[in-house]
Amino acid sequence: MHTWIIDTAHSEIGFKVKHLMVSTVRGQFTNFTGNIKSGDDLTKAEITFSAEIASINTNNAMRDGHLQSPDFFDAAKFPTLSFNSTKINKTDNTDYVVTGELSMHGVTKEISFDAKSNGTSTNMQKEKVMGFEISGALSRKDFGLTWNAPIEQGGVVVSDEVKLDINIECKELK
Repeated sequence: MHTWIIDTAHSEIGFKVKHLMVSTVRGQFTNFTGNIKSGDDLTKAEITFSAEIASINTNNAMRDGHLQSPDFFDAAKFPTLSFNSTKINKTDNTDYVVTGELSMHGVTKEISFDAKSNGTSTNMQKEKVMGFEISGALSRKDFGLTWNAPIEQGGVVVSDEVKLDINIECKELK
């Protein structure tokens, strides 16, 4: 059994959401941790992850403050989001579907992500590393994130669907 930890200097936890039905706002969580415990068969791996809500960054301090407020994540009451895998299915040589329990804003739901393994390598410190590209989508409403406002032309300020764009580099613990 190997334990791998996320190398936060070479990883990003990104998301994007439609704003006013016409543009896309991107953001990321900058303070996060996670690990993978696995043997050679990744379908038997155990994956855990958490991110601090207060680390949300959309390159706009006013928006970040609103996202941390009770209108959205309520970071004071629910300071972290977390994910724990429950099942991993291999769909081809490098692709997987990772299913698990995502908890945020006091709600836990089962969710699945597509994950592409980029293989393994050795970094400059002679540590074994592996990388993944992860994508998926979730409904804000499923997690009680319901703030919104209608817009004059029809539609709403913020879409319900949040798309995830995650790139992870992990290094093996010895």
